[in-house]
Amino acid sequence: MKKKPRFFCDHCGYEVGRDVKSCPKCGRYFAAVRCPSCGYSGPDEMFQGGCPMCGYSAPPPDANVKQNKNRKGSSFEPLPAWTYIVSAIVLLVILALVSYLITR
Repeated sequence: MKKKPRFFCDHCGYEVGRDVKSCPKCGRYFAAVRCPSCGYSGPDEMFQGGCPMCGYSAPPPDANVKQNKNRKGSSFEPLPAWTYIVSAIVLLVILALVSYLITR
């Protein structure tokens, strides 16, 4: 038995009906359906049995909680921790170099 596909607003993560034209929560207009797994976009008729490209039909994990808890509808994804560490090291090196050149 195949799962019935569920549809979510790409902007706020709210679950919406298959035939709605805009999100009842945030008002975003839907021009197409986008698969959260492979990113394929197309008209909703193509997604009646799930994604026509990869077969995905499950909701995104914790869509409502994840989108509304910290991001308030933003699609921002935090960077990995190593990028902050490398950025801090580069900044310290630049500051040390500027300090060295000024005192010279």
